[in-house]
Amino acid sequence: MKKFLITILIIALSLIAAVVIGVFAINAYICLTVNEDILSPSDAAALEDVDCIIVLGCFVDENGVPSPLLADRLQRGVELYSHGASPKLLMSGDHGRADYNEVGAMKQFAIDRGVPSEDIFMDHAGFSTYESIFRAKSIFCAEKIVIVTQQYHLYRALYIAEQLGVEAYGVASDYHRYTDAVSRETREVLARVKDFAFCILRPTPTYLGETISLSGSGDVTND
Repeated sequence: MKKFLITILIIALSLIAAVVIGVFAINAYICLTVNEDILSPSDAAALEDVDCIIVLGCFVDENGVPSPLLADRLQRGVELYSHGASPKLLMSGDHGRADYNEVGAMKQFAIDRGVPSEDIFMDHAGFSTYESIFRAKSIFCAEKIVIVTQQYHLYRALYIAEQLGVEAYGVASDYHRYTDAVSRETREVLARVKDFAFCILRPTPTYLGETISLSGSGDVTND
């Protein structure tokens, strides 16, 4: 009986070790694969024929005020737009409920800083990083993009874009140090594994729909 229990324990520990090694191997692979696609703002502004700057959504409060992470993403997106990285901004976030509208707050942030409304598109169904990138390609027909988010998040977003056949570059928006950084980056380790699997399985996003041309006016995406 004792030998049996020892064998079971060894097997269990071996499986745990294999899972841990697998998780960190996938994370290392994702980060190394796209590391060279993370650019400085000036290098991103020098790119040509970029269809849009996609700003990935994050929490807004009940008054529609962007969280510090999202405000920094938006600030970077507006900065890149102002320096000519692309003539269009694509705000992608969660507007799955009438009482919660990330993309509306995101667009208003950019308008308040001088970006014309017609140059700002909203993806109301960007419920996850995977869905945001998938829809940027399938709905907005984006083939070459600049992604804006914090650096820890950029690796996953860029990897998804690469796997989905989108030419993508990333610019980090880490203007500040953020609270709960350790817990957020720990969750990101698991999120990379999830999206690694999604890129293999290619699940369809929650919503698709008719295509929207980025060459037109972003006001067609207004509520």
